[in-house]
Amino acid sequence: MDEALIKKECVHPGDAFVQMKPGTRVHFHYQTKRCSDGKILDDSRKEQKPMELVLGKQFKLEVWEVIVQKMAVHEVARFTVDKSLLPQYPFIAKTIRDARRPAEKRKHVCGMTLQNEGLGYEDLDELFKNPSDLEFTFELLSVELPEDYEKESWQLNEDEKVKSVAVLREKGNLQFKEGHLDQAMSSYTQALGMLEQLMLREKPQDEEWMELFDMKKPLLLNYSQCKLNVKDFYPAIEYCTEVLKYDPENVKALFRRAKAHIGAWNLDEAKEDFKQAAELDASLKSTVAKELKHIDELQKTRDVADKERYKNLFH
Repeated sequence: MDEALIKKECVHPGDAFVQMKPGTRVHFHYQTKRCSDGKILDDSRKEQKPMELVLGKQFKLEVWEVIVQKMAVHEVARFTVDKSLLPQYPFIAKTIRDARRPAEKRKHVCGMTLQNEGLGYEDLDELFKNPSDLEFTFELLSVELPEDYEKESWQLNEDEKVKSVAVLREKGNLQFKEGHLDQAMSSYTQALGMLEQLMLREKPQDEEWMELFDMKKPLLLNYSQCKLNVKDFYPAIEYCTEVLKYDPENVKALFRRAKAHIGAWNLDEAKEDFKQAAELDASLKSTVAKELKHIDELQKTRDVADKERYKNLFH
């Protein structure tokens, strides 16, 4: 990029200059003004929502990455940018504006729609048809180097996601042991989300996919145990069933699903899972025998209650 096409004017000096690098996260307010007539196109302060940008993540408006690297924290500066560097601005502005509108009011733009109906904003249509130099007024609110903040999953590469999964699993296990079930479930959910992103890139049941699924299994089982503990039985059943789909002899999944079936009053299904778990692991036979006896007692109690209820219907 020809930086000679970017002219800076300092409006208010900042506190300190930070040497940025790929992965640096910045927050800033911005105002966009058309140089040809002074018309203000966008102003983040009106929306009371600063812009967030992570350097080096292929943001479509490269000039903004260049601008923030010329600023100190808390500095306010104006940048006049030549129109040759801004062909994408109407589309970027549309995306940002749309993100702040209800979904039903957003307008998808393909090549045909653009030709016939435009971008859905008159000022952006005008800028698209008649490009102009733009003046950006930026206030740099904060700068966070990659090592100073916890990255969101979309910022991580594959190796980083795999490492993060292990960290989140251990974090969730510790939270579970300390009795912080909501926090544990949040950690497990984050880890599961990362694994699912990675698995989408592989063919189901291929070697690489199964390796990722082997990492996913303990997370599903741990999450199901959390759900059992808070008596949320149907998600526990769902997560154990996912494990059993690819690992049908997983004893933990069978046993936990059986316990969840009891909670959901699926007593026949619970019996089947308990019996299968005992067949696979002989050490569970006495425990399963107690569980089966408990199920029979529950069924008898329910039968008596049902009999009384039906009897009262006819009196």
